[in-house]
Amino acid sequence: MKSLAELQALRDKMKGNMGIRDEDDASIRVVVGMATCGIAAGARPVLQAFTDEVAKRGLQNVAVGQTGCIGICQYEPVVEVFMPGQEKVTYVKMTAEKAVQVVNDHLVNGNVVTEYTIGANAK
Repeated sequence: MKSLAELQALRDKMKGNMGIRDEDDASIRVVVGMATCGIAAGARPVLQAFTDEVAKRGLQNVAVGQTGCIGICQYEPVVEVFMPGQEKVTYVKMTAEKAVQVVNDHLVNGNVVTEYTIGANAK
């Protein structure tokens, strides 16, 4: 059992991470498919990698969240990135390592990692 001080420290730490999930019209949204098929394919580490990397870089304009079935189970884990004023980008067959690269290249520098997108993997 944890002490009251340990629980308060954990709460304060989690409050800092919760800012990552806040959304507004000017924010970038990252949505990870977390239905049964996504979880079975490895979506949990992908979600964690996005959350950790966004927090590590202090990206205040990025909201990381999860959703249910996206509908393309053969491409799981699936991540959708919504940037204001741009078309949605769907990344497929994601891994934690790919997630870190997407944060760096796409979210920070604005360059879509095309080799991880559904268009490049639909062949």
